[in-house]
Amino acid sequence: ACLAWSSAARHLGPRDRFIEWSPEARRRNIRFLAYNSRFLVMPWVRVPCLASHILGRMAVLVPRDWDRLYGHPVYYLETFVHSDRKGTCYRAANWIALGWTTGRGKQSNGHRPNRPLKQVLGYPLDKRFRRLLEAS
Repeated sequence: ACLAWSSAARHLGPRDRFIEWSPEARRRNIRFLAYNSRFLVMPWVRVPCLASHILGRMAVLVPRDWDRLYGHPVYYLETFVHSDRKGTCYRAANWIALGWTTGRGKQSNGHRPNRPLKQVLGYPLDKRFRRLLEAS
């Protein structure tokens, strides 16, 4: 499998509403989120439940490695799923469907979509994630 993690999107309505973030809290605490930008299991690999198992392991490894590399914890993971996909492996690993992107990326200079709509999925790493993300 191939996975890539990066910093989270700055503005993401469904996530920000789910976390219950004010604009100021988001600016202060966006660094405590990690974004799963790539996840690939080669098509010839046939192992039952492999993808959801890997995502479960990532929920343990990413926070540990992130803290070691960047010197601060991660309390929440997020990803986007293209509209032609179902995100079954994320759902099997208990990720939460939060809504859809607006289709406007960083380079958008208006209110019209400039990229495909994607479903937003999130995974809180701590049951106190809202409090931790507000107070950090």
